[in-house]
Amino acid sequence: MDRRLSFKKYIVFLILLFISSFCFADDIELSQALSRLSAKLSWDPLMQTGLLITDLHHISFGIGYNTQSSPFIIDNRYVLYLPSPRYTDSRLVFPSETIEGLEKALLSLLSKSQALYRIAAIVIDPGHGGKDSGAVAEHLIEKKKVTLQEKNITLSVGKQVYELLKTQFPEKRILMTRTGDTYPTLEDRVSIANAIPLGEHEAILFISIHTNASFNKTARGYEVWYLSPEYRRTLVDSKKFQESTEVLPIINAMLEEEFTTESILLAQSILSQLDVSLGDKLPSRGIKAEEWFVVRNAKMPSVLVELGFITNYQDAILMNDSAYLQKFSNALYKGIVDFVNNFEKTGGFTTAP
Repeated sequence: MDRRLSFKKYIVFLILLFISSFCFADDIELSQALSRLSAKLSWDPLMQTGLLITDLHHISFGIGYNTQSSPFIIDNRYVLYLPSPRYTDSRLVFPSETIEGLEKALLSLLSKSQALYRIAAIVIDPGHGGKDSGAVAEHLIEKKKVTLQEKNITLSVGKQVYELLKTQFPEKRILMTRTGDTYPTLEDRVSIANAIPLGEHEAILFISIHTNASFNKTARGYEVWYLSPEYRRTLVDSKKFQESTEVLPIINAMLEEEFTTESILLAQSILSQLDVSLGDKLPSRGIKAEEWFVVRNAKMPSVLVELGFITNYQDAILMNDSAYLQKFSNALYKGIVDFVNNFEKTGGFTTAP
C-alpha cells in the first residue's frame, strides 16, 4: 500500500515537473532579453522593480502577483500589459511573449518617430566671396610668402563637405550658397535657405563656414557659434499665418526655442568631431552664442563654424595645407551626419512624441 502511494506521488511529481517545464520552456534568460532589446537593466532588488534602458526609451516594470498580466510602462507614457518576468533559481527570466511584445512596441515607436521629422535639405554657406575676401593674412611658410584669403579657404572646405553630403544623403537636397568666387550678400545667403519648400514634417540645416582673425597674433583655434537665446527672431510668416496676432508671438517663441535647442545640438555634434579630428593640432575654443546675421536670420537650426585664426601662424600653416583642409571637411561632414542621424532617429528631438 505504501509502495503504491509512493509511486502515485512520484507520478504526480513527474506530471507537475512536465507541466512546469512546458509552461516555462519559452522563458528567455536576462542576458538574451537585454540583447534582443538592445537594452541595459537597472534593478531594485528591494522593490522588485526594474528599468530597461535603450538609446531612445526606458521601460519600467515589476514582478507582480499576476504573472499573466503585468504593466510595462514605456517612457512614462505608454502602458503594455504582458506576462510578468519571474525568478527561477535566483535568475530573472522573461516570457518570450513579453520580449516579443516589447520588441513590437519599440519598433512601432521608432517607425512613428521616424515618420514625424526628417532633414530634407542641408545648406552649406562658404563665407564671403567675390569682392569680399573676408579675413586676409600674409605669412612666410616654408620660406615662401603666402597670402591666405578667408573666401578661398571657406570655399574649398564647403565644396568638400558638399560632395561628402551628396554621397551620404542622395535623397536630400544639398545646396551651397556659392560654388565659385562670387559675392552673394548676407541677405541672399539666408534667403536661399529660407526659400526652400518643405513638407509638413521636414526641416533644413544651415551651416556657415568662416575663418577667424585677430589683432592678437597668438589667438588660435576653432569654435562653433549659434544664435544667442536672448535674440528674438520672427520665424513664423504672419502673412501666411491666419491665427490671432496675440497668438503669433507665442508660437514664434516656441519655434525659436526649438531651433535654438537644435542649433546647440548641431554645434555640439560638429565640435565633437572637430575635437576628434583636429584636437591634437588645434585648440578648441568651444561653443559660443552670438547674433551673426547669417545665423539670426535663418529660420532653421543653424550654426557658424570658425575653422581657425588666419592671423595666427600655426593655424595658417594648417589652413594652407590641402590635406589638413580635408581633415576639417571630414570633421564637419561627420558632425553634420551624426546630428542628422540622431535627429531622424528620434523624430526631431524636442518634437518627438
